[in-house]
Amino acid sequence: MEVRPEILALVLGCALVTAVPRVLPLVALSRLELPPWLADWLRYVPIAVLAALLAIELLSAGAAGLPAITAAFALAAATRSLLGSVIAGVALYWLLN
Repeated sequence: MEVRPEILALVLGCALVTAVPRVLPLVALSRLELPPWLADWLRYVPIAVLAALLAIELLSAGAAGLPAITAAFALAAATRSLLGSVIAGVALYWLLN
């Protein structure tokens, strides 16, 4: 199989565009000592991103999705079992559809 130079350049460019925004902050911030208030603030970024992604799904879940999501959240809060929550949510969604 022959690799055309423009395709190889495209793949390498895509890899660079994907890697640089991830690596650059990691390298830059690893050499700095962040103030405690900033480190505390940065701990909430993954939670905020997950909440935004979940909000999109909750708003577009439909009639069967909302009860399934609610049951999965309730089970997760009660048992702290990821596998049980996923199975219960998927099973309830399947039953309601």
